Amino acid sequence: MSVTSVKLNGSGILAAHQIEALAEAGAILRDQPFAVGQVQPASLDLRLGRRAFRVRASFLPGPGRPVRTCLDQVVLHEIDLTAGAVLETGCVYVCELLESLALPAGIAAAANPKSSTGRIDVFTRVIADGARAFDQVEDGYHGPLFAEISPRTFPILARTGSRLSQLRLRNGHARLDDADHLALHARERLVTSQEPSISGGVAVSIDLSGFGDGHLVGYRAKRHTGLIDVDKVAVNEVLAFWEPVYAQGSLVLDPGEFYILASKEAVRVPPDHAAEMTPFDPLVGEFRVHYAGFFDPGFGAAEAGGEGARAVLEVRSHDVPFILEDGQIVGRLVYERMAETPQRLYGSGLGSNYQAQGLKLSKHFLPPR
Repeated sequence: MSVTSVKLNGSGILAAHQIEALAEAGAILRDQPFAVGQVQPASLDLRLGRRAFRVRASFLPGPGRPVRTCLDQVVLHEIDLTAGAVLETGCVYVCELLESLALPAGIAAAANPKSSTGRIDVFTRVIADGARAFDQVEDGYHGPLFAEISPRTFPILARTGSRLSQLRLRNGHARLDDADHLALHARERLVTSQEPSISGGVAVSIDLSGFGDGHLVGYRAKRHTGLIDVDKVAVNEVLAFWEPVYAQGSLVLDPGEFYILASKEAVRVPPDHAAEMTPFDPLVGEFRVHYAGFFDPGFGAAEAGGEGARAVLEVRSHDVPFILEDGQIVGRLVYERMAETPQRLYGSGLGSNYQAQGLKLSKHFLPPR
């Protein structure tokens, strides 16, 4: 099968079966066969390759420059990932990925950290040869992919095959405008707000009223903890890495600290759409919400066994303390059309970790006791 023989019906985000067809046609190249669960309903998990490079500074290659050429100017040392390696906090690494691309004309891609990556405060973004921006792959790109990785709070243990980032492929225009969002909400009720703010996406606010009887609103990451193995599920004690945060209506974010909080609204992504949480406008508040921005078709949807799910928010204040109030808008969900409805939705027998979630840490941690 050739790339030109793959028929993509309609514009929008490519579904899992379309991603697999592109891979079979040679548009997605991989050093090893796809792992079980690597192809998600509307995205492809990207796997770390055999080598990582500790670099002295982050960079973008810019037009006409390969990433490998830029690496020669900033690399400090090379790390073998085949047996696993520790990536330290405060350091920047550039890792080869097992996947590369030979996209046909009309197909572009965008990347984001996986949810589990963002929830342990590992900052990661994808770089392509000649890129002018992180996490963006131009229409028709042919070339390798690399991941820039910077653990911010916890040191991590990663290896060849570890999956920290995810890639969405897009055929033509898919993003909804405000009128489209209003119409979709009227049809599907995207969030549980009675009258949500819709402007550049659907507003999501913070829940600081408390979960359960103890007014738990979230968790603040501890410093100087042990390692997190990114491939091991439900092995770490919560209190060894996190401090519970209790509040009644407001919370002061300390500069440089990392918090896990949750949205007040339950969120729903219909089967024929996908969504992305966009970074919040810094003119409204000097903090960042949600490293991991992709929401798959079926997230929180009844069709996939959900009845709405909270958006878990990774929050960091930058230079000054900042007061968050209960119900304050902290982000916006932007919805995009699917080119085709996925054959299997998020949460429907896929082992999805965060369907029907409330306030939930990453999959690496044992359930709170």
